[in-house]
Amino acid sequence: MSTAPNSYPSLCSSPPLSKTSTKQALPSFVTFKPSFLTKNAKSLDFSIRVGNSGSGKRSVFIVRAENGETEGEEKYEEYEVEIEQPYGLKFAKGRDGATYIDAIAPGGSADKTKMFSVGDKVLATSAVFGTEMWPAAEYGRTMYTIRQRIGPLLMRMEKRYGRAEDTGELTEKEIIRAERNSGIVSGKLREIQMQNYLRKKEQKETRERELREGLQLYKSGKYEEALDKFESVLGSKPETNEASIASYNVACCYSKLKQIQAGLSALKDAMQSGFEDFKRIRSDPDLENIRKSEGFEPLMQKFDESFINENALNAIKSLFGFGKK
Repeated sequence: MSTAPNSYPSLCSSPPLSKTSTKQALPSFVTFKPSFLTKNAKSLDFSIRVGNSGSGKRSVFIVRAENGETEGEEKYEEYEVEIEQPYGLKFAKGRDGATYIDAIAPGGSADKTKMFSVGDKVLATSAVFGTEMWPAAEYGRTMYTIRQRIGPLLMRMEKRYGRAEDTGELTEKEIIRAERNSGIVSGKLREIQMQNYLRKKEQKETRERELREGLQLYKSGKYEEALDKFESVLGSKPETNEASIASYNVACCYSKLKQIQAGLSALKDAMQSGFEDFKRIRSDPDLENIRKSEGFEPLMQKFDESFINENALNAIKSLFGFGKK
């Protein structure tokens, strides 16, 4: 049973699995066109392949050098990296709806490439299977593809140097630092604080709306469309309770779609975010397909301490003959 905050109705049952829509794949990327944030820029592009070619992985770094760079112009770089699960990446949805790197796990597959940076933008990824590339047009759809990817994941990225979006405005931290150094307090900081407050309020309302819409789609058997909504909630820097609920619902969707590995990954995210209704996890009919998998019990034993303690107690009783006549 998928769940929602107290203000939302819970799901009691789910209709049969709906037919999945067919995605139109794009051809693999072979060459790259000059790309700059500024218009009418003359540039020279070349690529460098790095990494151990014997490992079967490939990493391509696209270097762009501009002829006659004008002051104030900002260029960017694109690169391709192939990584394997576990990827060691956390993603976030930008205000433009695109997908950005939010965190990189130390020692993970992505970290070992030494190419990713927090704030980098995802331009395209490998399709669910095969060698074709799909554009990262929408956050929810991009996460759907990444979670279900079979085999190594090839990612085409845009280097953003730590900034998820190039707004041209100073951040609140930058303004505070500048005002502290100058000793001048302006109304700009208060304006930005108010804008941030209103933005956070708007984001919370959007997350709540998307969660409600996702639940309605789920109850209608439109599991892939529901996934888009729940993944969008997760990409919008949700609060802890929102993250645990959305991740649980994502796991339910993948279970219905019989995408077991993706479902286990989402269920793990839910428990890491604080979802502790283990009795529900073990009995929810919407998670039936996941519970049948070999990875379910090992995952649950990492989080369900009551279950572990009960097993230990039963083992002790058996050892000392308690309960035997």
